Amino acid sequence: MGDDTTARAEQNIDDSKLRVTRPKTHATGWPAIGNSLLTGEEEMGAVRTMRTLLDINQASGFDCMSCAWPDPDPKRRSPAEFCESGAKAVAEEATKRRATPAFFAAHSIAELETWDDYALGKQGRITEPMLLEAGDDHYRPVSWDRAFAIVAEELGALDSPDEAVFYTSGRASNESAFVYQLFARSFGTNNLPDCSNMCHESTSVGLAQVMGVGKASVSIEDIEHADLILIAGQNPGTNAPRMLTRLENAKKHGGRIVAINPLREAGLLHFDNPQSVKGLVFRGTQLADEFLQIRLAGDQALFQALGKVLIELDGQRGGAVLDHDFIARSTSGFEAYRDHVAALDWADVERATGLPEQQIRKVAGMIADAKSVIIAWAMGITQHENAVATIRDMASVAWLTGNVGRPGAGLLPVRGHSNVQGDRTMGIWEQMPDAFQDRLSEEFGFDSPREHGYDVVKALQAMREGRVKVFMGLGGNFTRATPDTASTEDSMRALALTVQISTKPNRSHVVHGRRALILPCLGRTEVDVQASGAQRVSVEDTVLNVHASHGHLPPASPHLRSEVAILCGIAEAVLAGRPNTARVDWSALKDDYRRIRTHIEHVVDGFGAYEEKLDVPGGFVLPHPPRDTRTFPTKTGRAMFTVNPLEVVEVPEGQLLLQTIRSHDQFNTTIYGKDDRYRGIHDARRVIMLNRKELVARDLHEGDLVDLVSIGFDGVERRAEGWRVVPYRMPSGNAAAYYPETNVLMPLGHSAKESNTPVAKAIPIRIERAAVPVPA
Repeated sequence: MGDDTTARAEQNIDDSKLRVTRPKTHATGWPAIGNSLLTGEEEMGAVRTMRTLLDINQASGFDCMSCAWPDPDPKRRSPAEFCESGAKAVAEEATKRRATPAFFAAHSIAELETWDDYALGKQGRITEPMLLEAGDDHYRPVSWDRAFAIVAEELGALDSPDEAVFYTSGRASNESAFVYQLFARSFGTNNLPDCSNMCHESTSVGLAQVMGVGKASVSIEDIEHADLILIAGQNPGTNAPRMLTRLENAKKHGGRIVAINPLREAGLLHFDNPQSVKGLVFRGTQLADEFLQIRLAGDQALFQALGKVLIELDGQRGGAVLDHDFIARSTSGFEAYRDHVAALDWADVERATGLPEQQIRKVAGMIADAKSVIIAWAMGITQHENAVATIRDMASVAWLTGNVGRPGAGLLPVRGHSNVQGDRTMGIWEQMPDAFQDRLSEEFGFDSPREHGYDVVKALQAMREGRVKVFMGLGGNFTRATPDTASTEDSMRALALTVQISTKPNRSHVVHGRRALILPCLGRTEVDVQASGAQRVSVEDTVLNVHASHGHLPPASPHLRSEVAILCGIAEAVLAGRPNTARVDWSALKDDYRRIRTHIEHVVDGFGAYEEKLDVPGGFVLPHPPRDTRTFPTKTGRAMFTVNPLEVVEVPEGQLLLQTIRSHDQFNTTIYGKDDRYRGIHDARRVIMLNRKELVARDLHEGDLVDLVSIGFDGVERRAEGWRVVPYRMPSGNAAAYYPETNVLMPLGHSAKESNTPVAKAIPIRIERAAVPVPA
């Protein structure tokens, strides 16, 4: 790769139209309603918009394909149980626009490579399977049978099953995820990377170590009745807007909120509920009672300091702060943890966090005074090098005050994709435990492979080294979601075959292997009819609730197949005649998803009487020992305090720490538009947000054109050209810019310790004036 990589700007981007306004201090309200309806009207038309929006997250409707936020009890659901982000996601899927074979005939791969993510996504739903043969410059239609035969041909030519990678996006249902992992393991590999590897893997690792379960320990009712909620590294106004209603209800019940974030996001400050008169006519609800504008990578220091002060306060208040009974009966490691945080140096804490000691002590006092505390977090915590240690330290603060396994208390990782957690439950993981593998082998009469497979980072490294030849993606946009863009694209192009199971065109279709297949699938909004009749699927939300999803719209094309049908068709073609494969009637699974759920009952814990439980409106909740019985399936059988050396990230002189973020007009790699309404940035995406002190130090002004340069641990200089400067209120030494455009700056292998999650929230960069303008 040499010692320099440069991200070529897409040729049809023109960010010279950048317009900057004052950032908002209130989230949602009338603008959210207007944008939801306007987007729906543009993509679906008025009638289709109303019919579809009223089905979102209803017990008899479909699960929103955006975030994994839980739904209230069906008796408490609003007729409009969706947010602006969800409305945009649904409009993208239920659009009337179509990417037909004529579209692919009219536009060569070379041309489509110059299009940005927004332009590709706006072409609409793909209507037929498409094939790009080696040396061709246009995709052409292909029959389903021929497509499956090509997959079988390429997989059959591999020297080892481990030369194939089977990636999964969080949009896949429980049923398709279970079938997918069964196919991959029957083929002979655990190479099952998924989007969790890039987001909450640090959570799954850290919580499993100290709590025994890598999932949230709260219910939606707990959120509404918490006495205090700490929200760290999360922006609910854009990434999980329906959370704002629950936070508003918590405030109504007397709860308080502490926001911990480098940016003062509107969704952490004030909520104008668009479904209430107060929210639309009056001032809405103030959310954050205290805002800690922390420096990037400073969260570990903050939570260790909170533990230090809580222990001090307990001594000052005669033992009335800590839950001594819980600590004695249900935890291990307290004494070592106590001694570690007692020795913490406040100078190190202030250097790491940028926060004054007095403010940290105030928040610790709020925790001490609260009867129940929830700690919530997302990518701002998990995508750091010290993420796993930080999550262990967050858990230790909960253990100190016994805030687990009782009403209104617990740990709340807020998952970002609608069924990313369910996919993991179904076996989409390169490291599934032996107990799962044993049951899978027994259920299907084969030897499931036990050697751990590749996660996302390891898969990319294996591709780079030529150890992978076939890539299959179940949803998502792998090329754009992953780090080190230039290297990733080179690796994808070197593969023998890339297979993308998708709904709409994206960058992963134009960065392809020597042969490439696009297999178009049904969406959540659409009716799925198989031989036994209309099917339903199921998903798991961020608080372990499993419920049914039923699409109601007619399919976008008669040529579409469901994810389950596509996967079963591939499995039949690939596994025919192979030894040591699972005894599976793939056709029967495709014809009736109830058969899949019967197998899930036998293999996956907590799914007994699956079909009957799905019949109950609102579904059912999976067991969680720490939440349910205050028991902890850890290696000590107790909740574990841990001693984690404090890591303070030092930035070389002249450099900044960059965090990658979403805009408000975006869901993961899907770009809905070029505006970021809450942050006051309009008609542009290639912008770099900087503290005004940093602008002065570099003699920069709003709108100046600059290049971003990172130098990774591997010594390679990575450059992203053509970014407009935007002054923004944030801690000195920090910067922020949108992904996936910034992913080129993330070195492959710069990952969180223990979880291997790419470090997207603390990328050292320097800023240079742009040498030449970006072509319009």
